[in-house]
Amino acid sequence: MGQKKDLTGSEKSKIVRYLAEGCSSLKIAKLLKRDHRTIKRFIQNSQQGRKKRVEKPRRKITAHELRKVKRAAAKMPLATSLAIFQSCNITGVPKSTRCAILRDTAKVRKAERRPPLNKTHKLKRQDWAKKYLKTDFSKVLWTDEMRVSLDGPDGWARGWIGKGQRAPVPLRRQQGGGGVLVWAGIIKDELVGPFRVEDGVKLNSQSYCQFLEDTFFKQWYRKKSASFKKNMIFMQDNAPSHASKYSTAWLARKGIKEEKLMTWPPCSPDLNPIENLWSIIKCEIYKEGKQYTSLNSVWEAVVAAARNVDGEQIKTLTESMDGRLLSVLAKKGGYIGR
Repeated sequence: MGQKKDLTGSEKSKIVRYLAEGCSSLKIAKLLKRDHRTIKRFIQNSQQGRKKRVEKPRRKITAHELRKVKRAAAKMPLATSLAIFQSCNITGVPKSTRCAILRDTAKVRKAERRPPLNKTHKLKRQDWAKKYLKTDFSKVLWTDEMRVSLDGPDGWARGWIGKGQRAPVPLRRQQGGGGVLVWAGIIKDELVGPFRVEDGVKLNSQSYCQFLEDTFFKQWYRKKSASFKKNMIFMQDNAPSHASKYSTAWLARKGIKEEKLMTWPPCSPDLNPIENLWSIIKCEIYKEGKQYTSLNSVWEAVVAAARNVDGEQIKTLTESMDGRLLSVLAKKGGYIGR
């Protein structure tokens, strides 16, 4: 007598559904036209749950060696377990044991992409937080640029793939296939822009001011009331084209000067709420590994994603500033995350 076929995934799903409906194992066997013992065995195995993992005995290391491993892990951030143990002259330890030992004293982390903060930077961040602690942030226009490429951000993308299907191979072109530079601003619950920097234009002081004149001032700022312009505070980071004497003088002629132009601490992208907006837009335009074949198509995707960001999301970002300032002070100028 030949061996009968195992239960298929579809049959297993039906068994679960029939059990939820209160059917007995005998009735389920009749409905599926399968042996009653097969159904009972599946139900019993499902109810037992997964077996607990049995920990195998580790290769023991001495207390002295363990102290050496801890010191090496502290001195060699992001090193492999092999490199850490080799630096301690500890050999003959398998990878599973090395990782098990390190899990008790360390964690696996990715390198953080952010500018380093020295003591001066931290002091300036604290001074900035104290200066603007009582500011009405609903009157601050937060601005920044973002570059989007055709290929999307580098990194590993993971997701479910059906059995028998091959994982798609993403395009990888030099410089991400080229990209588009985008400028935008947020104030209270309003998105200003986004505006596209002309292809091939390098933003220096002159081109940056001309860009603001053609987009921000002509298309948005000019339409605002005199009282709005009087109270608005303009924020920009310390990029050379922003902080140069030429740009500062040009903005002053536009009425954006002194207290109307926010000073900005160095190395502080975590304090700018528009960085979170860029994350929202990039997640949308690159979802499911989406890539683009032309600069116009990726620009259209940015515009569409920006339109889908509602006022409540923007308001949440701008209203987060009070908490960010308090976090900077609590961390003595350190990074607060985003």
